[in-house]
Amino acid sequence: MGTSLTPEFWERFAVLLVAAVGVTIVLVAAVDALAVRVLRRRAGWTPPPKRARHQFDRHHTAVHS
Repeated sequence: MGTSLTPEFWERFAVLLVAAVGVTIVLVAAVDALAVRVLRRRAGWTPPPKRARHQFDRHHTAVHS
């Protein structure tokens, strides 16, 4: 006894596939962020202080025309 794959099946399949891919991406990103946090904590590494956007490096050489 054969079954036919109806358009309703393909629609549900596509929705579930997209949902599964989305959940997978979110979970992988969360686990990756957690792993990075754990590794940084073990190494005693601290991120450098954030600089304001309006500050510019004062180490640029002057350009004369």
